Amino acid sequence: MADTMAVDPAKANDLMMRVWPAAVARVKEEVADMTAIARKEPGNRAFVLEPWDYLYYAEKVRAKKYALDQTQLTPYFELGHMIDASFYMAERLYGLRFTEISGTVPVFHPDVRVWKVEAADGRYVGLFYGDYFARAGKRSGAWATSYRRHETFTGGTLTPLASNNNNFVRGAAGAPVLISLDDAETLFHEFGHALHGLLSEVNYPGLGTTPRDFVEYPSQVHEQWVLSRPILDKFALHYQTGKPMPPALVAKIEQAATFNQGYGTVEYLTSAILDMRLHMLPDPSAVDPAAFERDTLAAIGAPREVAMRHRLPQFNHLFTSDAYSAGYYSYLWSEVMDADTRDAFREAGDVFDPTVAGKLRQHILAPGNTTDRAEAYRAFRGRDPDVGALLRKRGFPTK
Repeated sequence: MADTMAVDPAKANDLMMRVWPAAVARVKEEVADMTAIARKEPGNRAFVLEPWDYLYYAEKVRAKKYALDQTQLTPYFELGHMIDASFYMAERLYGLRFTEISGTVPVFHPDVRVWKVEAADGRYVGLFYGDYFARAGKRSGAWATSYRRHETFTGGTLTPLASNNNNFVRGAAGAPVLISLDDAETLFHEFGHALHGLLSEVNYPGLGTTPRDFVEYPSQVHEQWVLSRPILDKFALHYQTGKPMPPALVAKIEQAATFNQGYGTVEYLTSAILDMRLHMLPDPSAVDPAAFERDTLAAIGAPREVAMRHRLPQFNHLFTSDAYSAGYYSYLWSEVMDADTRDAFREAGDVFDPTVAGKLRQHILAPGNTTDRAEAYRAFRGRDPDVGALLRKRGFPTK
């Protein structure tokens, strides 16, 4: 962990254990809500929730508490509009302008679209490639990559070639491609990675990448703009009526945002805590994985109703490379900064506040790893990240 932002395993453990009690307490509340619903069903008076029941009954609670049907949302998220919305976000925050030049530069597949990226003063910044649709042989999921990073070390200036990749499914000819809210947030998330690369001012290529517990932060924080009122009013238009998402529906989404966060947090943290404790063993050569799982979960008081996200024998982060060994905590570490940054815009009273956006660019996005990332965050926010911001974002009590 010497080259991470946390540096010391104790700091990562401290963060996880600060969040853990609130998450466990929320799980107990969620289990109580689900059990109450289940016991009203015929033949279920003595129902006891098991791990395999959790998500099934959680959806019943969601329907009862929030009456939010995901099919109500997809008509507002047309893929082309959301791509345009991400560019609008980049222009409002950082002055970047995207001009499509597809067909004028080489691409590896006809599906790939290309945009020239320029600064507000017309200066050329780089290229952005978008590969949005699923096809045979293409890797699943969504990801960002760079074909070239910004640098001046080799003489002159090499400009970034950034790429986002998704697996959306085409509709019938002429039909709109409608995506879910989750997909829209993923689109903005991956675009956050692309912006991190496009806004780089790094001279040495080796300093272009940031620590694993920092790298997801710039992408996570850009998800917030999907549901910002300017984006909703300008781009999240119903594909049939052309009207923006009504405030009542947005309010439902916001009210449901913290739903089932006990489950999501505990499911993640059990794996993250086991990952760190396994790596801290003085002699791991004789570990019995099943016993280690059982004993560690018992020691931290893990709720039996929540299954682990990753069992140790198939936990990819442990084995594929040292890039994420003892590093599963990093998603939570990044989310603390994400939540605290959202608070910075909220405190400013403008989701596109130019002062906050300018500091975000200057201290967080442009320098890469040329400065200590903890010091960079303090320069941006004036202090260390506030864990309370994460607890509030997840709907947990802060005391």
